[in-house]
Amino acid sequence: MEDVLDVRDLRMRYGQTDVLNGVSFAARRGEVLALLGPNGAGKTTTIEILEGFRMRSAGEVSVLGADPAHGGEAWRARTGVMLQSWRDHAKWQVRELLAHLGRYYAPYSTASVMLGYLLGKVVNISGQIAFAVAITLLAGAFLFTGLAIGSPGRWLTLAWVLMLGLLATLPLGAVLGSLFPSQRSAGPVWILLLGGLAAISGIFYPITHLPTVLQWTGQAFPMYWLGLGMRSALLPNAMATVEVARSWRHLATFGVLSAWAVAGLVLAPVVLRRMARRESGSNVAARREKAMRRI
Repeated sequence: MEDVLDVRDLRMRYGQTDVLNGVSFAARRGEVLALLGPNGAGKTTTIEILEGFRMRSAGEVSVLGADPAHGGEAWRARTGVMLQSWRDHAKWQVRELLAHLGRYYAPYSTASVMLGYLLGKVVNISGQIAFAVAITLLAGAFLFTGLAIGSPGRWLTLAWVLMLGLLATLPLGAVLGSLFPSQRSAGPVWILLLGGLAAISGIFYPITHLPTVLQWTGQAFPMYWLGLGMRSALLPNAMATVEVARSWRHLATFGVLSAWAVAGLVLAPVVLRRMARRESGSNVAARREKAMRRI
């Protein structure tokens, strides 16, 4: 069996002091070798010579068939080393060192767990919205007349429209929200954006009475289809006469909302991951400090 570790007459001198004087030993593949001795016996010096981190004064050393004093990166990649201290930084470029250290934290970073984080936020907010919808419908059933929510089919329609509508809109909202440094700065933009979409989505006014270009614009976004699905679940069938094609278009609603949901769940993690990588730690710390001062 070959010797993977072969040391012959190893010597190490610091000035006039001999730390190692004629050390010889060998280890074959599969063997476990330990160096024992009192402090100052030269154990650390020997190991560092075997690792290639310290140049010997004399003797012959072979580790995995190579002289550690001349071992390249391929040879180093085959050795497993846990150092007491690290003095190899000078051989690294800054980008290489940062990339290496960053890999230790990558599994715990926001960028690496963005899909799980996004799904968690979607589930959390969806639960809050579903609770608010249930309370609103319960109050509406007692305060208003004309709501057609008595049959199981209506409740089923309400459930799948609400579920798909949330999946279609929440990831998009997360992406748009990441473009603003704070909720306060995003407030006016959100009001204008959502107000404009609501105005052309048939929520407050039949979309069929709008110009054709606005009808097509409104139908391009999930808000229109979410509103159409909710109206189909809550209003009498006779109200479909004021809708496009004079029907509730459930199949089209399902298809469009599903497409938006899939696109949002696929693209949102990618966009948010890139945004997180560009975010500096100083910016995060500054926003945290600013938030703490408001408490």
